Amino acid sequence: MVSFDTLLQDLRRTVAEIEPAALAAALAGGEPPTVLDVREADEHAQGAIAGAIHVPRGSLELRIERLVPDRARPLAVYCAGGTRSLLAVRSLAELGYPAARSLAGGFTAWKRAGLPWAIPRALRPEQVARYARHTLLPEVGVDGQLALLAARVLCIGAGGLGSPASMYLAAAGVGTLGVIDDDVVDASNLQRQILHATDRIGVAKVDSAEQTLRGLNPDVRVDKHRVRLTAANALAVLGGYDVIVDGTDNFSTRYLVNDVALRLGKPVVHASIFRFEGQLTVFPGAGGPCYRCLFPRPPAPEDAPSCAEAGVLGVLPGVVGVLQATEAVKILLGIGQTLSGRLMIYDALASRFRELKLRRDPECVVCADPQKPIQLIDYEAFCSVG
Repeated sequence: MVSFDTLLQDLRRTVAEIEPAALAAALAGGEPPTVLDVREADEHAQGAIAGAIHVPRGSLELRIERLVPDRARPLAVYCAGGTRSLLAVRSLAELGYPAARSLAGGFTAWKRAGLPWAIPRALRPEQVARYARHTLLPEVGVDGQLALLAARVLCIGAGGLGSPASMYLAAAGVGTLGVIDDDVVDASNLQRQILHATDRIGVAKVDSAEQTLRGLNPDVRVDKHRVRLTAANALAVLGGYDVIVDGTDNFSTRYLVNDVALRLGKPVVHASIFRFEGQLTVFPGAGGPCYRCLFPRPPAPEDAPSCAEAGVLGVLPGVVGVLQATEAVKILLGIGQTLSGRLMIYDALASRFRELKLRRDPECVVCADPQKPIQLIDYEAFCSVG
């Protein structure tokens, strides 16, 4: 039988190590290695090498292929004293990572050498409990949750689509939610706009939204924009956010959001609802089809009546709005495959999803030529002659 001491001696002979000074020099070079911190969460929270990916030793094999898909990439692995990292490098070699090395002496040796380190951002104890089901997911983890808490998402409209989208984004821990809507709560809204309540009829929708979202998750800051989005203010409003969730119900605002987002390079999660049908796609902000590729010209008013004119099934925006929130979270975390280049259509009466391919229009007036400046126009006039 082999004792642990014997195993450790064998690992020190066979596993490649890197000295702290050599790792510091490599990190300052042109092609720095990926650094993995395999300590436990409480150890990591007390200090870490800047830029290190925290993946506890117990979940390394489970998560490494997602965290570092390139098996040829140089890896530097460290623990507290250099023992767990030896075991980790051996496992990495067995998984096909030949360029992994263990930091000799671990984080203790790094600090003793006077090399730079920092206290990483961490979840507060109450956040650990709130987001536990997120952090269990290898694709999210603590780092992903911290990224969500630092993210900024703008929900255009606090109505049927904006209600479920903003509520699930708040529940997910998106740190800043912008809500833009110049309307007040009306009794006819309450059949589908679940952000609001009967006792808030007559209250500004952005104020009602703030009350609901902050009540759901006090971690979330709500930026209220009680204005109508126009060509004069759109650049300033959209410019402060990472992702735009478009829940508008009119074509002039959709064209405006599209053009401004393209100028700013911001992804837009677009959706629309009509009677029993919902549509959803993602316009990535660059390199993919945009709203004008889908609708080069607005349809005639009689061909696209509003919900106020044609009606809408009350639960329909719940389905579509939650899908919008899902796409926004995926964009923020950089996981999965978004709906860019695809249009998802949901038929509530048939309980059926369909998908159509969207292609970039080579003659699109706003995205065909990335070098051509995008001019903001009078969108009300543009849509009135559609």
